[in-house]
Parts: sequence; C-alpha cells; structure tokens
Amino acid sequence: MKNMLFPLLLLIICFAACKKSADVPAGDPQTEYDNAKKVLAYIHDLGFPSDKIVENANEFIVEEDIIFPKNMEVPAEKVRPEQYYTGSLVSAGNVTNIRLMVDASMTSMLSEINSAIAQWNAVANCSINWTIVTSGTYDVLIINSNLGSGVCGQGTFPSGGRAGNTIRINKAQIAGNSFAQRARTICHEMGHNVSFRHTNWASIGESSATAVPGVGGTDASSIMNGGQCGSGATVLSTKDKQAASALYP
Repeated sequence: MKNMLFPLLLLIICFAACKKSADVPAGDPQTEYDNAKKVLAYIHDLGFPSDKIVENANEFIVEEDIIFPKNMEVPAEKVRPEQYYTGSLVSAGNVTNIRLMVDASMTSMLSEINSAIAQWNAVANCSINWTIVTSGTYDVLIINSNLGSGVCGQGTFPSGGRAGNTIRINKAQIAGNSFAQRARTICHEMGHNVSFRHTNWASIGESSATAVPGVGGTDASSIMNGGQCGSGATVLSTKDKQAASALYP
C-alpha cells in the first residue's frame, strides 16, 4: 500500500500543477504580460522602430502621438503588403456612427472639435461619420492631458473592429496655435483612431507601412503627416480623402 500511495500522490500533484498552468484566468498578471508582449510584437510588425516606442505602465506610446494599450485586442490578420494605414479597420457597422464623448476638460475647444468632425464627415463617398454624445455609451473619449513639452496630441489605433477609444490633447501645448492649427491637431488624431498612419512614415524613421490600395506615395499636403503640430496642413488633402473613401466606401 505504501508503494502505491507515493505514485498516486505524485500523479495528483502533477495533474494539479498542469491544470493551474493551463488555466490562467483573465486579468491574471501572466495573461496581461503575455498580451503586452503581443502588442509590442504587433507594433514592431507595423514597422515602428524600437527607439520610437516608449513603455508606460498600461500602454506603449509610439512616435509621441500614437497610443497602444497593453490590453488591446491585437488584430488577427497580418498587415497586407499593399496615403498608409494599420491594416486593421473599424467595422462597417461601427464606422458609420463613431460616438465621441467630449470630456469636461475639452469643452473650451468644442468649436475646434466640431471643425475636425466636419472635415471627416464631409469626405465624399466615405462612410466615416463622427457624432458627439453628451451622455451614455461612447466609442472615443477626447480629453485634455499633460503630455509634456512638444507633444500636442495622441490618438489610438482601432482594434476589434472598433475605433481607437482615446484621444488626448495637450491644450497647454497648442493654446498659442491658430484656431485652424488647433483643429488640425484634433483632426490628425481622429485619423489615427480610424487606422490612418503618418503619411511621412519613411522620413521619420519607420521601416514599413501598409499603403492604402491605389493611394500610396508621399503627400506633403496630408493632414496625417507626423511631427508638424502648429505648422502642418490644416485640411484633409486630396489623397487623404481618396484614402478615406478607399478604406471606408
């Protein structure tokens, strides 16, 4: 009996250990760590260089103005080798009504927000449609944030068929800019929320990007050029509009 007891006890211990390792509950630190690694790999797959990635407690910040939450749903599809986007889009059911909640900290720039919304909503043959909601469920929150000197705003790429859920605007940084330039910052970040990358990706050090089919190439007039806060184009360029209608017909 004694000889049988030890193997039986060993089998029970082994089974318990295997079950524990295979059934990590959601919210477990190991699960969160594993997802963060997937997000970082996704960022590298998009062509962003390591020196442009900053890791914070709950997110990665890329090129100062793109937010990747560590708990985001990483798109299952690979970036397709085809203006530029992430390869992951807002679904047809969600893009026609992107509900934007304006935090109380941003109400003083409501006119600039409405100007940016009007630009995206006016693109011909394009299903992108932003609306402002004042209560209840929303898709994207725009909020004032102290992002440090030189950083004007940050947007979040889509995941799971939903628009990126956050826009951060550094009001203190852009307060001295013209109305058109303040609206431009907001419009630019909204572009990230629906998958647009920086049009000038190559010149700012990225190794690759996915071109919108039929609308590739450089565009000095693109509102999605990065590193131009306070000095960039203030309206969507012809190519910006072509890309928007190509991705979201």
